[in-house]
Amino acid sequence: MNFETLAIRLQTDRTQHREHSTPIFPTSSFVFDDAEQMRSMFADEMEGNIYSRFTNPSVREFEEKMAALEGMEDAFATATGMAAVFASFMAFLKSGDHLLASRAVFGSTYTVITQFLPRWGITFDWLNGASPENWQQAVKPNTKMLFLETPSNPGLDVIDLVFAGKFAKENSLIFNVDNCFATPYLQQPAKFGADLITHSATKFIDGQGRVLGGVVVGNKEQIAEVRKFCRSTGPSLSPFNAWVLSKSLETLAVRLDRHCENALALAHFLQKHEQVGKVTYPFLDTHPACDIAKRQMKKGGGLVTFEVKGGLEQGRKFLDAIAMCSLSANLGDTRTIVTHPASTTHAKLTEEARQEVGITKGLIRISVGLEHIDDIVEDIDKALKKSVL
Repeated sequence: MNFETLAIRLQTDRTQHREHSTPIFPTSSFVFDDAEQMRSMFADEMEGNIYSRFTNPSVREFEEKMAALEGMEDAFATATGMAAVFASFMAFLKSGDHLLASRAVFGSTYTVITQFLPRWGITFDWLNGASPENWQQAVKPNTKMLFLETPSNPGLDVIDLVFAGKFAKENSLIFNVDNCFATPYLQQPAKFGADLITHSATKFIDGQGRVLGGVVVGNKEQIAEVRKFCRSTGPSLSPFNAWVLSKSLETLAVRLDRHCENALALAHFLQKHEQVGKVTYPFLDTHPACDIAKRQMKKGGGLVTFEVKGGLEQGRKFLDAIAMCSLSANLGDTRTIVTHPASTTHAKLTEEARQEVGITKGLIRISVGLEHIDDIVEDIDKALKKSVL
């Protein structure tokens, strides 16, 4: 099936009620027919539902859909995107291992890598996504995993997945890609050799700012390791959230088409605005990795970043002048969201760390929503003009 059809038609078996839409299964545990069935399920000799921290029909449907849409064998869903990222690390890394990660990553991911992994003896080095020819110098005998975020949050850096896949294979590394910004509709890292794919399903997968969720996608053996870690540590996705996310996948393609259309139009508008400096969007010809983005992504995504001329003070005035768009730290919503990364999503990074990944004091990130593009442009234009009064 094509992507759009698969996202809509893949669902668990109907119950005896023959419902058209899969119901929610809000239960903490499940009943066994007899002692032998109970024993065999706990021994992993028989598949089935035991306890919703382990498996749940609502959660399983979402997992199966995500695996199919990413072109992978299996998936495990978690309570949040960061739970998915953390699980993808801890299921495979141990004391003495070394992690290679792209320098431009989400603020909470940066905190996990720099402050928590070292507590368990896991070391790391940052890679410059724009200079992959230098990556080999960072490989050590104990390097175990390559973790990349592309496009990155918030700078929209794009990393060549063809190169990264070959690099990981040549160095026997687990290739782990955060695909949150692109979603499987725009980009499928498995085609380039990714072993693990992580998502914050809270973002474009939900698409309406309603629920939290995350997922790790991979082959059966690798997801078995993720499941083992999560089964004991408990970052479980609730059945209700899983049901919402599974239904949201049915409209992912049509939503992303509109997000991308609006984002590209906004990027072109901002490029011509006298109050705006640098504008970044993966499908703009001015993006340094535009050719790479067009090779590995279907469209440019729903995020645009730009520099407000005048720096921090001008940026604050711009934010305060926003009328229709939302000031929020979320993204991927139907509503256009304006964020100042330096004071919100990446505030806990040092100023030096922010500068290294291009997060200046005047950087604005816009998650472009599904409103009419004329209304989005008008709100941002008026706010920019008010910021200089």
